[in-house]
Amino acid sequence: MRRLLTAGGTTLAFIASLLLAGPAASDEDAYASRRAAMVEAVRQYARLALTAGEPPLDEAVLDALNTVRRHEFVDFVQRLNAYDNRPLPIGHGQTISQPYIVALMTDLADPDRDDVVLEVGTGSGYQAAVLARLVDRVYTIEIVPPLHNEAAERLARLGYDNVETRLGDGYYGWEEHAPYDAIIVTAAASHVPPPLVAQLKPGGLMVIPVGDPFTVQRLVLLEKSATGEIFSRNVSAVRFVPLTGEH
Repeated sequence: MRRLLTAGGTTLAFIASLLLAGPAASDEDAYASRRAAMVEAVRQYARLALTAGEPPLDEAVLDALNTVRRHEFVDFVQRLNAYDNRPLPIGHGQTISQPYIVALMTDLADPDRDDVVLEVGTGSGYQAAVLARLVDRVYTIEIVPPLHNEAAERLARLGYDNVETRLGDGYYGWEEHAPYDAIIVTAAASHVPPPLVAQLKPGGLMVIPVGDPFTVQRLVLLEKSATGEIFSRNVSAVRFVPLTGEH
């Protein structure tokens, strides 16, 4: 699914302009146009991918995708690919998720303006930025130090002041700020981590890929009832990097 970055004259000129002076107004217009096209691609992809009878993606989620500048969350050499509906490498063996998957997981979490959400696996910070447009507060954990440091700097620079980052093992969650209205896990676990279930608010939702590493996994939606019971359903097949740590 990956397409190699081409290096024609137009591409080199675009890269040179970013290197020397940052994106000009015309470049920002081009990014906005590509972002709108990406959102439309996600909308169309969802119509084909979602099971018959599933509701379409919430327009508020798609609006958030159309607002967050994904090119700011990828490596410089990937900026021309930033608005393709596909995952991209961000270094350290990690990826920024396909925009459709970001939209789907966000939609499944059913975000509300007053929600407090935990994200496990900050990566580049893109999923956290999308959530930040929709909820009151986002707490996000990353286990890879360079990725955590870069994401924390990036989110602060871009003005996402309702996002708080932490370096640590997301398997154990972030108990200090629990319980959470929703938890999104952006790495595949062999099982649903009990500490995350414990930190989910009654009535809360968790979206997590479950399965063996480097294989096709199941995207699972869990709901915690008012009495603490857990109900789950499989949503779709996905492929995520593994959840790492000492657990």
